[in-house]
Amino acid sequence: MENIELNHDKLKGKIKEILGTQGKLAEELELDETTISNKLNSNTYFTQKEIIKICSILNISRSAIPEYFFKEKVREHEQY
Repeated sequence: MENIELNHDKLKGKIKEILGTQGKLAEELELDETTISNKLNSNTYFTQKEIIKICSILNISRSAIPEYFFKEKVREHEQY
């Protein structure tokens, strides 16, 4: 199965705005900072429970989940 690369730039911005660092999010989720980094870089994926908890921590509405967690990266040669 092909690994889908997701664009988490908006999520990274929200983490910085609300918490300051990805490490603080890792603490809130009781995860290792490397694990959060891997998820934000599409090496692994967020679980549904993690997504719901992150939304609660960062005040992200459920209707905004797709734009924060499921926006696919656009490769440079695919841009118009």
